[in-house]
Amino acid sequence: MRFKVLNIGGHTVRHIPLLLSALALSGLIAGCSTIYRSPSVTAGVSDAGKVRVVPVTPETVLVANRSPYAPKTLPSVFALSAGSGSGTSKRGLGPLPEAPSTQNGSRAGLRLDPPPQVNPGPYTIGIGDVLVLSTPSTQGTAGELSGLLAAQNSRNGYTVQDDGSINIPDVGRVRLVDLTVDEAEAQLFQRLVENQIDPTFSLEIAEFNSRRVSVGGAVGRPGLQPITLTRLTLGEALSEAGSVSVRDIDNSSVRIYRKGNVYQIPLEDLYARTELQNLKLIADDSVFVDTDYDLDRAERYFAQQIALRETVLEGRQTALQELNTAINLRRADLDERRENFLQSIELDAIDRDYVYLSGEVRTQGRYPLPFNQNATLADALYGTGGGIAKETGDASEVYVLRASEDPREFGAVTAWHLDTRNAAQLTLAAQFELRDNDIIFIAENPVTRWGRTISQITPSLITTPVNAAVN
Repeated sequence: MRFKVLNIGGHTVRHIPLLLSALALSGLIAGCSTIYRSPSVTAGVSDAGKVRVVPVTPETVLVANRSPYAPKTLPSVFALSAGSGSGTSKRGLGPLPEAPSTQNGSRAGLRLDPPPQVNPGPYTIGIGDVLVLSTPSTQGTAGELSGLLAAQNSRNGYTVQDDGSINIPDVGRVRLVDLTVDEAEAQLFQRLVENQIDPTFSLEIAEFNSRRVSVGGAVGRPGLQPITLTRLTLGEALSEAGSVSVRDIDNSSVRIYRKGNVYQIPLEDLYARTELQNLKLIADDSVFVDTDYDLDRAERYFAQQIALRETVLEGRQTALQELNTAINLRRADLDERRENFLQSIELDAIDRDYVYLSGEVRTQGRYPLPFNQNATLADALYGTGGGIAKETGDASEVYVLRASEDPREFGAVTAWHLDTRNAAQLTLAAQFELRDNDIIFIAENPVTRWGRTISQITPSLITTPVNAAVN
């Protein structure tokens, strides 16, 4: 037998091949006591409790999703808009001035000076109009609406506020001022589609409050008359006001104040000519039936109308400024409250639901379940950085561990097993809903297990024989 002399650590050792093999074998056996053992999921009963492994199939997904769970909800501040709840006071034109007293005069002071014919175009929505959204029904009333379109105010409609918008629940503020009915329907259709709401509706104007004509003087019912989709004529306005009530038609006339000009139509000419009765009135016209011929007194009346309208416009402008200030303050408050909530999430100071990722995943940790909706296994695996580790994970051994909620089964665990090697199984992962405190576990593949064993045995194969030979 040939010996080989080795010098190890200052000691002389005679190395025998057969002895070296024996020592290596002993080192292998000794090294096995420190080999890493990876966790695994095994069905059965142990000291920790009962474990039941259930394969994930379309049927078992339905069973797993029956587990009761209510996702955490975002604070109500995230559902509010700066304009919601901001009411504005409706400012009308107020009572009309009293008609000037009658005085005696003669027909010589009356002359025919009618206003020019105008084409005002289609009606456009204005501030104060009340709009109603309705869905097709047999009765065609707002009472049969459901969901979003039924959420109307006490006036059974949406009032166009001073900023020219209406406030629709779940949609927000929609600006419709100066739009025709068709244009407003198109605008609302687009906003409903953007918010994923069924856009089947029709738009109606329930109350015409934005464009009016004042009728006063010697009429039965002085007051304001709205301009609607069908344009108001002079004859219709006088008829709605209770017709003309004068004693002497020869000395009476109808005076129209329009945009700083005063026009005059003697009653005798008005009744004799149909085209004068069919004169179309426009918004802010003032019609006054006078029983005298003094234009100066009529102008004083119209000056009162101008002062009244200027007061109304100033009031509306003030209200609009107040509304904008209130909206800006409310928006700042909502932004601050939302920012505080988001900072609380970053500081982990909010009670949240979590799912835990373990085993052969790229990053072990916890996955926060989203607010207001359920998350699926696919969300946790592929929507974060903690998916299956390609080099070490076994795609056929994906488990969702869920503890039993029954206190009589304390310690019992159901392991939902999914084999993702078949791409068709991935659709089940997108349907499997997660619950709070679920644990997603991915086993290591056989090659990884063997590689880890070898990596831990290899140092023993080298050090154990050397130590034995030295000693």
